Formats: sequence, C-alpha cells, structure tokens
Amino acid sequence: MALIKHGNNALSNVTAFPSAVPTGKPVLLSTATASSSSSIEFTSGIDSTYDIYQFEFINIHPANDNVYFTFNLSTDGGSNYNVTKTTTVFNAYHDEADTATALAYRTGDDLAQSTGFQRIVSASLGNGSDESCAISFQLFNPSSTTYVKHFISVSNGYDASNYSVNNYVAGYANTTSAINAIQFKMESGNFDGTIKMYGVKKS
Repeated sequence: MALIKHGNNALSNVTAFPSAVPTGKPVLLSTATASSSSSIEFTSGIDSTYDIYQFEFINIHPANDNVYFTFNLSTDGGSNYNVTKTTTVFNAYHDEADTATALAYRTGDDLAQSTGFQRIVSASLGNGSDESCAISFQLFNPSSTTYVKHFISVSNGYDASNYSVNNYVAGYANTTSAINAIQFKMESGNFDGTIKMYGVKKS
C-alpha cells in the first residue's frame, strides 16, 4: 500500500498541518430565522476571534407596509442597544413604471452622534407577498478597545411604492468599548427572513 504523504514528506515527519480554515475566508458562525419576529439579536460569538463579522440577510419581509429595517449595537452583551453612531447614507432607485430614477444622499436617514437605531435599508419596504429585501452588512474589528468600530451595509429593497432601491449605509460606532452584540428590527411591526453571521479569520 502506498504511503500517504503531506508536502512530499511522510506523515511521521510532519510537525504541523495548515489551518483547516484559510485566512480571509468567511466562516459561518450562526444562522437566525425570523418568523413573525419583533427583532433578531446576536448576543454571542462576536469577540476577538475574527477581525470582520459579516451578516447576510435573505428575504427580509416586513409584516407592516411602508417600514424601515434598522440595527443597533451593544457593549454589554445585549442588555442595552444604545451605542453612539455617526453615519452616512445614499441610495439609487428606479420604479417599475420606468418613470422615476435618482441617485441621492438621504439626509433624513443618517445619524450624527446618536444612540438611536440606524436604518440599514433606506427604502420604505413593502409587505406584499412577493416583496422583500436583501442586505450585506459588515462590522469591522468590534472587539477593539482602541479604535471606533466601522460598519458598511449594502442592500436592495422592494419599496412600498414599487421601486427597486439600492441602499448604501456606512458609519462608525463612536466607542472604544468592545462591541459584543447586535440587534436587527423593523421600525415597527414584525418581520420574516434569514440572517447568517460569518467571521472572517484574522490574517
């Protein structure tokens, strides 16, 4: 029988194997399914293990019509979601009738040193049976006790007025305390959908 080799060496001579998870590759940490839920929280798994925590949102669908999807952060494991944030927001939109298009800054959706919830979809989402939104959200180095915590969100939402709205939200949590929990919810009413949390391994 042929001898199994690793890097042209017999197994008995190997002193270390490469990491099973290559650096820079997303690792699925948890999946949360909203089913007529008022909010979804991730209160564990956000720590110094990873430099980047990435959240992917699939078919987020509100119970109420004409509502916004939001988030906030916590430094106390989810007891309070009230971290001070400064943000910037813009979007592009196009309606189904092909009569309205724009690329615009959203002055009403940004925050300036506010502890309130931040809109991460700057479209008033529709609640029709075929209406939903998809989001990709990144939180950078949340466990740092030296720097502020940056985040970026890109999404596309089905607006209540039958628009496709491509949203860009970015900013920072203005705290040097470690962020260790995050909450997502509609501004009013419940929602359905799937949220996956990934970690990007330290380089």
